Amino acid sequence: MLRYTLMRLGIFVGCLVVVWGLVYSGLAPRGLGDSNGLWIILLAMLISAPISLVALRKERDRASEVIVRRVDRAKAKLEADRNQEDAADDSARAQGQTREQTS
Repeated sequence: MLRYTLMRLGIFVGCLVVVWGLVYSGLAPRGLGDSNGLWIILLAMLISAPISLVALRKERDRASEVIVRRVDRAKAKLEADRNQEDAADDSARAQGQTREQTS
């Protein structure tokens, strides 16, 4: 997951540098007034998103598989804990009924 995040950040930074160069060279429009920095960041985000979507598809699939495995392990552990609690509760109830019947 960290690898995917770093790769995505790298693509964004690369787009940011390219957009900054294009804006300051006059090939891309500048923002209005003091919004030039925000304009550059938004434009870089807009460009980097589809690039990341296509270029990082395999890495995103690997990261999602890791997440799915973690969630499945957590669910299995939760179910095992729940079953253990149910067994302990059933045992305690059975012992309580046995005591009531012998009294």
